[in-house]
Amino acid sequence: MLGCLTAAVLLAAVTGLLAGGAVAPGEVWPALTGGAVDPTTRHIVWQLRVPRVLVALVAGACLGLAGLVLQAALRNPLAGPEVTGVTPGAVLGAVAATAAGLAGWASPTAVVVAAVAGGCAGAGLLWLLAGRDRSDPAAVAVHGVLVSAVLGGLTAMVLLVAPGELGSVVQWLVGTTEARTWDHWALLWPWALAWGAAAWLTAGPLMLLRCGEDVARAAGLASSRARGFALACAVGLTAGAVAAVGALGFVGLLVPHVALALLGADLRLALPGAALAGAVAVCGADAVAQLSSRAAVSWGAGHLSIPVGAVTTAVGAVVLLAVARRHTTEL
Repeated sequence: MLGCLTAAVLLAAVTGLLAGGAVAPGEVWPALTGGAVDPTTRHIVWQLRVPRVLVALVAGACLGLAGLVLQAALRNPLAGPEVTGVTPGAVLGAVAATAAGLAGWASPTAVVVAAVAGGCAGAGLLWLLAGRDRSDPAAVAVHGVLVSAVLGGLTAMVLLVAPGELGSVVQWLVGTTEARTWDHWALLWPWALAWGAAAWLTAGPLMLLRCGEDVARAAGLASSRARGFALACAVGLTAGAVAAVGALGFVGLLVPHVALALLGADLRLALPGAALAGAVAVCGADAVAQLSSRAAVSWGAGHLSIPVGAVTTAVGAVVLLAVARRHTTEL
């Protein structure tokens, strides 16, 4: 099944390369291989489309992996990056940096660093508020919702103070891969590789934690320490993804369920499966967004660019409603 998911990743990447406008699909391969194409076409393919696809793949992998780690560590199938304070914290950091004018200074590094710092600060705030309830998954989830609400309110306040920057920060609120360059890729992939490797090492402890505290202690596992390390991995992965593409709704929540359904409960397989499924989800949604934008323009909608976050949110909401309705029917 991992092989099928890998093939799906390749298919999504190829679709993403072919889906954009300005360059015909038949010109993409010659541009990639150094064929006879004009410099503008080669620039669009190599400097815009390729890094956009790579960033979408890695950001999706980070979110899928982070979601499964969170759900396993908190023993909550509805846990996602949004309930840990990481996503709203990273959005707040990116919005604040953009409103402060850092987007034009050392861009995109300054904004990415601010987003990562905001995501880590949001997780730190959750850790402080949880206090003695840190070992209680349900309490951590409740505190996470509260922290996310507070950080969302702070983001709204920043927008009220600097309304002129609204157009620049919508990408962080909704999530987009547009205008992602090699600079974003260079900042994202080492971070994702390091935290992804660390997250994979948590597979064994997380499987014990999913069996309950008593089983974990009987096996000699320091459950609090193992859960804390797993949550740190989820924070790092989410912060990096949000710093690169903004807040993508439902990816971290639903992709882990797909991975578990396809690969079973063995997290040694499900964790890489969640990373691959997340990459497919985000890159595929980005291709759908580009094709939809092109179709809308051809129908006379003018210059319209649909963000990938709008697609993931819309599709994710429909899938979540379908799953909830199925479970309700079964009950």
